Amino acid sequence: MVQSAVGEPFGELIRYVEEINRKNGGSGSALLVVHQGRIAVERYAGFHSHAAGARAVGADSQFNIASARKSYIGFAVAWALDAGKIASLDDPVSRYLPELDRALLDGTTIRHLLTHTHGLHEDASGRLYREFPAGSGWAYRGVNIVMLTQIVRRTTGKSVASILAEQVFRPLGFTETGWRTEASERMVSVILDAPERTELILGENGDGDGDQRNLFVSAREFARWGSLHLTQGKVDGRQVVPAEIFQLVSQVQSPPMTDPDLPPMGFLWYVQDHPAKRSEIGSSVPKGAFQILGVTGPLVLVVPEAELVVVRMCNKRYNYSGPDGDYLHYLREFGDKVMSCLEKVPS
Repeated sequence: MVQSAVGEPFGELIRYVEEINRKNGGSGSALLVVHQGRIAVERYAGFHSHAAGARAVGADSQFNIASARKSYIGFAVAWALDAGKIASLDDPVSRYLPELDRALLDGTTIRHLLTHTHGLHEDASGRLYREFPAGSGWAYRGVNIVMLTQIVRRTTGKSVASILAEQVFRPLGFTETGWRTEASERMVSVILDAPERTELILGENGDGDGDQRNLFVSAREFARWGSLHLTQGKVDGRQVVPAEIFQLVSQVQSPPMTDPDLPPMGFLWYVQDHPAKRSEIGSSVPKGAFQILGVTGPLVLVVPEAELVVVRMCNKRYNYSGPDGDYLHYLREFGDKVMSCLEKVPS
């Protein structure tokens, strides 16, 4: 374990992560930086909750990564495409989910679901409705995730969880990543709206479709996941997962947009392309970088140009938004601090 000191090149980033987590009311955090294939920073701070006697955060601590699990869902969709189970990224959703209202889904493709440009939402009763025509706007909703997991199961006969287990987790020996159904002392609680209020979201089926919020991951295995994307499926120079899968998920797949401030997306990843006000990636992060985030603070940033993977783990719902309520500002600031610290690394 590399418990890096705050005086080292990434010291400013370490201080920033821990200070933001403290301000936000979180109880624990982790920061892991992999640069040019080597761990440059591995830092754990705080505890699994604010309760007296709570376990200290360590290398085996597993955080609920919330919406960052969508990177695994994106992988499963890309795998289905690469395997020919899904014919085309631009296939209509109605081809795969014929029971849904065809008129409502008119013009909506798998590409739209993956890039949050589908324009669909649901009301309190679960009824689907359309916010805007598919491809004409961007909105972060949940209905697309349910649809994608259903499409994966119907086209492959497998769940998202089983695809990941077969293609990544078992071949690479991942043991600290999984859709959990039982509590464990290694799981970090999520802090809610008061220090004493916590939750530990468990699912009904560990081999589920990936739409449940019960995916727990250690910082090290989250970094290995990011590194697999950086190397496009290679481990120790050996191709263990087809490179085409990672090329699909990490490149801009958004349809042409009339509003330049809408964020470019890959397969549910934010991708650094042109400057966009609604992007969560800092302006100094190089083009081609990609990032995914969870509402409880977990984040993985992959910067191919710099051979860099950065993982941040926190445990407070929601991400810190400061006095002005602008959480995107602090996400972009995080990325900018990453690049600022990287400049201090001796060549």
